[in-house]
Amino acid sequence: MSSKDNTISIPELIKLKRDSGQLSRAEISTFVQGVTSGAIQKSQIGKKMMNSGETFKWPKEWLVVDNSTGGVGDKVSLPLAPALAACGCKVSMISGRELAHTGGTLDKLESIPGFKVNQSVEWVKQILEDVGCYATSTVDSLPLIISSIISKKGAEGLSALVLDVKFGRAALYKDLNSARRLAQSLVTAGNKLGVKTGAVLSRMDAPIGQSLGNVVEVCEALEYATTELNCTLESGETEIAVKLENGEALNKFEAMLVAQGTDYFEHMKRAAHQTELEVLDDGAVLDIDGLALTEVLHKLGAGHTKSGEEIDPSVEAEILIEMGQQVQKGQSWIRIHHNCPNLNPHYSDLQKALVIGSHDKYETVSRVAEFIPPDNHMS
Repeated sequence: MSSKDNTISIPELIKLKRDSGQLSRAEISTFVQGVTSGAIQKSQIGKKMMNSGETFKWPKEWLVVDNSTGGVGDKVSLPLAPALAACGCKVSMISGRELAHTGGTLDKLESIPGFKVNQSVEWVKQILEDVGCYATSTVDSLPLIISSIISKKGAEGLSALVLDVKFGRAALYKDLNSARRLAQSLVTAGNKLGVKTGAVLSRMDAPIGQSLGNVVEVCEALEYATTELNCTLESGETEIAVKLENGEALNKFEAMLVAQGTDYFEHMKRAAHQTELEVLDDGAVLDIDGLALTEVLHKLGAGHTKSGEEIDPSVEAEILIEMGQQVQKGQSWIRIHHNCPNLNPHYSDLQKALVIGSHDKYETVSRVAEFIPPDNHMS
């Protein structure tokens, strides 16, 4: 207790909850005030959230997971989780829904009819034993990104965690410095909780892949899981590539779908209309504005405008060209799947997303900007 006002300290509050104690109304108020004023460290918030419910316990070598701060067309976790499972890892995906304009893993998976994300702890343990990967839900918490991510990952009982912190026009964080500060805070908080944590800083301007939208992103992820890859990477990276190429990753994904309530994705809802937009000039593709595209898709029903609102999983976009590609006027560059009668109100915004120019102005830039390794004491 504080000697001045007899109020309980934040470490004492956390200890009380850790030991299954019950907080009084005044103690809850103290914690909330500490969060809103910034007096409580992010790692303290994460620790309290992690210990507020049940923490999964697994053999130490078992569990690994990735986490992304979200992006446009970000479907990386969908093929990665079953690929890791095919390599013998146990992959726990306690996932969230969309944050702002970025799509959520659960929104994509729930576009598959029958897929269940709300299950008991016993069920989660069983599917992880039998299949090796699963996806389930958590609560949205945009104002507490760090504590939300670290607490839910800590609750999974992980051995290792890789965070994909995105920055750029179509990311939650617009510049590298802001993303770096978030990434470093996440890495520090994760390591303090005993999880070996590292972070990749990646660019998020143009969409990832060729598809935007829940149904079509699942399909693209599964196509990737059956595609031959030209890979010269070593060790674990090569093994992941092998599992993707030989179909073992796809088998794991299908097993996860069956275990979570659906046979496959043959009956996923498709939109009533498809409209293709044409390139307006000859030249090279210098930019595809992922943020502009996803904002239009949200207006067409692909995203939430308020909490709890249903999304239309059939609204999506297929990008028919690639960055740096030479294109001709009149060539189709994007196909929009929509249920509204026409796209006329959104035509201008969609066309502004595509930038065509001279090929000598195109610069190839790696998506990965930096890597923050785990703290030294976690090696």
